[in-house]
Amino acid sequence: MSMSDRGTWGSRVGFVLAGAGSAVGLGNIWGFPTRVGENGGAAFVLVYLVCVIFICLPIMIAELAIGRRTQSDPVGAYAKLRPGTRWWMAGGLGVAAGFGVLSFYSVIAGWALAYIWFSASGAVSGDAVESATFFTDFTSHAPSSLFFTFVMLAATAGIILGGIRAGIERVSKLLMPALAILLIVLAWHASTLPGAAEGLAYYLKPDFSKMMSFGALNAALGQAFFSLSLGLGTMLVYGSYLTKREGIAKSAIMVVALDTGLALLAGFMIFPSGFSIPGFDPTSTGPGLIFMVLPRLFATLPGGQFFGAAFFILLTLAALTSAISLLEVPVAHFIDSHGWSRKRAVLIVTTATFALAVPSAL
Repeated sequence: MSMSDRGTWGSRVGFVLAGAGSAVGLGNIWGFPTRVGENGGAAFVLVYLVCVIFICLPIMIAELAIGRRTQSDPVGAYAKLRPGTRWWMAGGLGVAAGFGVLSFYSVIAGWALAYIWFSASGAVSGDAVESATFFTDFTSHAPSSLFFTFVMLAATAGIILGGIRAGIERVSKLLMPALAILLIVLAWHASTLPGAAEGLAYYLKPDFSKMMSFGALNAALGQAFFSLSLGLGTMLVYGSYLTKREGIAKSAIMVVALDTGLALLAGFMIFPSGFSIPGFDPTSTGPGLIFMVLPRLFATLPGGQFFGAAFFILLTLAALTSAISLLEVPVAHFIDSHGWSRKRAVLIVTTATFALAVPSAL
């Protein structure tokens, strides 16, 4: 299949925003700030940046280069690089990972989508017990969880159906600026809350003693790999849509810089907000932090319904931009390696992903 048949990025800006969208996800919003706070604050950021620049950036450049050189999905790319060997199986792991990760990722993204309405309508209470009970009741109600999971997957599939320029690139040009603006507004608002200074001190104060452990170093490297979507085939696939005139290294640096900047900015939103809540545990992370702790804060603030809804819109956009790249990997595989049309590949892969998501949603 020729490059014109597969599709290409229309501009460097489009690719960079799509690549950053793949990297910026739920882990950036709730995972990165917490790891910074737990592992030495600014000291962790320094080690993280070293991992990003000297380990992850070269790997990203390599993935993009392999994709552009082979013009294929991960399975086809490795088969072309080492014909007659079983290296294609390494690419198959990336395709399988796209299915697996998206099957539970879409469930959490569906929760974020639902919480836009819950926050805007004032359905979430400021009481700790009531907030936790509300979240438990919602997630244990299978029809609701499955419905919002379906909506997120359907939205992702609709974007992928548009192809590279009309679908992924066009939407990324809209979603990524919107995500950045929302994050800046929410970070500014968080800085005005009582307890913001304490939260910023916890986030930014360097504690190099915590970085002496192997666990902290491993956390920095693991976060760097996860945050930049390395090893899943997403950057390889996105690289396969690059034209020969695009500078891979420069584009990769821009993706890394944008992803890292947004991840750091998320900390300026999470910790000042969290420390405004009496009894806040700064080591809390994941769904507990996002769906039980922060909604309590929004429920007690003037204009909290607006800022709560804005926060979950931000979370939904971050999840959607990552879901797009996760779905594109297996879709590209069936288009390139099996000759399927994009429409057929999207419909079958999305249906299979939803089926895999059912156990996570129940």
